[in-house]
Amino acid sequence: MKKHSLLLIFSLIALVSLAQNQSVWTAAKANEWYQKQPWLVGCNFIPSSAINELEMWQAKTFDLKTIDRELGWANGIGMNVVRVFLHYLPWQEDAKGFKERINKYLAIAAKHHIKTMFVLFDDCWNNDPQLGPQPLPKPGVHNSGWLQCPGTKMHEDSSSWVRLELYTKDILSTFKNDQRILLWDLYNEPGNSDYNETTLPLLKKVFQWAWEVRPNQPLTCGIWNDDKNFRDFQLASSDVISFHNYDKAPELEKEILELQRLGKPLICSEYMARTNGSKFITHLPVFKKYRVGAINWGLVSGKTNTIFPWDSKPGSVEPRVWFHDVFRKDGRPFDPNEVAFIMEICTGNKKY
Repeated sequence: MKKHSLLLIFSLIALVSLAQNQSVWTAAKANEWYQKQPWLVGCNFIPSSAINELEMWQAKTFDLKTIDRELGWANGIGMNVVRVFLHYLPWQEDAKGFKERINKYLAIAAKHHIKTMFVLFDDCWNNDPQLGPQPLPKPGVHNSGWLQCPGTKMHEDSSSWVRLELYTKDILSTFKNDQRILLWDLYNEPGNSDYNETTLPLLKKVFQWAWEVRPNQPLTCGIWNDDKNFRDFQLASSDVISFHNYDKAPELEKEILELQRLGKPLICSEYMARTNGSKFITHLPVFKKYRVGAINWGLVSGKTNTIFPWDSKPGSVEPRVWFHDVFRKDGRPFDPNEVAFIMEICTGNKKY
């Protein structure tokens, strides 16, 4: 999930070329929406009891108690937004039940004054998602059970995309006016897992389906690499600009300044990898300076094993410095000073 430098001029040209697409918000509309939001600070969230999106959302393992407890911890340190991954398979199995569970989740998040950025598709990690009991975590391995959506079989078979269209349109139509949802992130890191530009046709279809619904919340797709064709389309098609950045603070600030030239609100939907030099204490002041939304990877150490780095090996012991995540499963912070800093910069309260 590493992020590289931008060749922004191509994206500026693409923005002009797609300016006649009336489905994409103008900069004026996007900025009017953004001015109504608080400074957005939060995390990518999955309960510690789930190894992947299916374990989070399937009826037998949907864990509202843990979701409630852990979102309470997020709110307690000043977080007001979370990014949450959905998956088409629970919808395909039981669309009504899946949407009911989403509604229950949203009620809990709203209770904690947290809005949600939902992700519909994802090209990262394991490529053959299956309903039913999910595998146990591989000890020491980062995200050993995380799943792509839709996965290789459907990705390579465009005749199967009718199911993905129905999933996209049903979810967006059901929740298109729901004020508990901040925005929709249509596709996480398209082209990752060596799909490269074979994902571009599906990505364009997903945006087309979303435009046909045109929810009242903004649409986005975060840029994460230097592929010109992807970047041009993502930036030109997004109502607000989102991006991933796991670099050090000077590189983050440079990217923000480049992206500001597009004239739209900015949200960093992935950052914070301590051993990469991407840290709360160095990066949140940069985000706050430019009023850029800041959504780090991870909240509670759990089945995803994201305290370990991307290339961790089986059997690795708990690292002295966690890669991602903020809290242990019992609510104790990995670093109390770090949590106190987050709380102070978000709320002004110096006590944790």
